Amino acid sequence: MPTKTDRPSANQPLGRITTLESLREHLQWAIELEHFTIPPYLCALYSLDSGRNPEAVETVSSVLVEEMLHLTLAANLLNAVGGQPRLNTPRMLAPYPRYWPHGDRSFEVSLLRFSPEALEQFLKIEQPSATGSLPESDDYETIGQFYDAIRQGLRDLCANLGESNLFCGAITRQVPAALGYTGSGRIIVVRDLATALAALNEIVEQGEGTAYIEVWDGDHDMFHPDREEVAHYYRFQELKLGRRYRRGDNPQSGPTGDLITMNWDGVRPMQSNPRTANHAPGSPIRTAQEKFNCSYCDLLQLLEQGFNGSPEGLEAAARAMYGLRAQAQVLMEMPTEDGLATAGPTFEYVDSTRAGATGAIARPQAAAI
Repeated sequence: MPTKTDRPSANQPLGRITTLESLREHLQWAIELEHFTIPPYLCALYSLDSGRNPEAVETVSSVLVEEMLHLTLAANLLNAVGGQPRLNTPRMLAPYPRYWPHGDRSFEVSLLRFSPEALEQFLKIEQPSATGSLPESDDYETIGQFYDAIRQGLRDLCANLGESNLFCGAITRQVPAALGYTGSGRIIVVRDLATALAALNEIVEQGEGTAYIEVWDGDHDMFHPDREEVAHYYRFQELKLGRRYRRGDNPQSGPTGDLITMNWDGVRPMQSNPRTANHAPGSPIRTAQEKFNCSYCDLLQLLEQGFNGSPEGLEAAARAMYGLRAQAQVLMEMPTEDGLATAGPTFEYVDSTRAGATGAIARPQAAAI
């Protein structure tokens, strides 16, 4: 594949998706990419004192809920073209700090408490594609470029294979719109090219907005339904700059609306990129981290079941998220051995058979696939 130094100079997509097998592979990558953002956002959220930083809690919470929506939409896209979503795999939890899955290797993402450094990281993750940026199916610089390559691949394959041959997955494997999602945006059942493109648009517009042209994502704030919602990139920019966007604002003007108050003392001092290996076996911190990892990998197993035709797995996963928050916040109250910070969740992979043995989350039997 061409590198960034010898990429095509013409308006030609980099790494065009030309086969159904390649499309399925890239949609699995999309699942991995959407999940990749969740542990960093969770660490930032769990570190916030909700009483002293309610606006930051609402912002990060809303982004997290929508990232779970994007994960669901990516799974619906993969199921629609006859693939099988996989989440309970070590590839989902490579050690942090780490690079984007299949993305630009000049940018590494860490697990950080909520901080100016974390905000800069989130802005980089959600950065809009520049006008005229080429689609990139691998080694992408922005998430929008990656999804543009998938969008082009869907159109090409639909033309070459026929719509019914491309969208060959069983409709029963789709996560339904009536599941009970309560965030902004919507679950889209993917059955043809039109609904596939709608799902992609939902993901990209909620994340980065419209390529430095528009800050609004077309939805309403999940916490304040009377307030129009800006895309993820601009929500994090609001926190960085301490003001909200209001009608008439745009990417060039920046936010000129109401002030946002941040209390930096209201953040738990979690150690950056915590690891179980930093603590002695059997120590209280390591034991709590290992229990969290088992619970989180059980959650991945529940999501995998839910995305493969067993919706009760998704309902159980939603309930499990509350337990994860409590486990993480207990960790963030435990001082590290040097007394300079507190511990935090490590998001390290644990085999599902070991995770299940802890009894962290009672799982339903896997549905037949």
